Amino acid sequence: MDVERSKPYVGTMVTIHYEAARCLHAGECVRALPQVFDPERQPWIQPNGAPADVVAEIVRRCTSGALRYRMANGQTETPVRPTAVTRTDSGQILVRGDLRVETATGPRQETRAALCGCGTSANAPYCDGSGPCGSRP
Repeated sequence: MDVERSKPYVGTMVTIHYEAARCLHAGECVRALPQVFDPERQPWIQPNGAPADVVAEIVRRCTSGALRYRMANGQTETPVRPTAVTRTDSGQILVRGDLRVETATGPRQETRAALCGCGTSANAPYCDGSGPCGSRP
């Protein structure tokens, strides 16, 4: 988890890290758990709004990897095995697994990522939603 690029939202049993530059605004978190994720509220993430295991389940649905979590006991997401790679109709490349993503600032360990398939992202290799592959997954 690259904590330097993400903002932590600290709860009693779970801390949610949000990396705004990676968010594709698919809204899965907001629809699934509005008592925790509410963009109309400040702060918009309230980790204590639901049980920690439920929060972690919803965070794992974030295809872009913009949301990550760390339980109070230090536990983080376990990568899926084998690695799964899917291409969306618009061209994004969605990956899940034990990933090492090469970026301009060096390699990053990931469990989920939405990679740019059209080559126009300013946040390469991650999709930033600016090009033709940036439509929601």
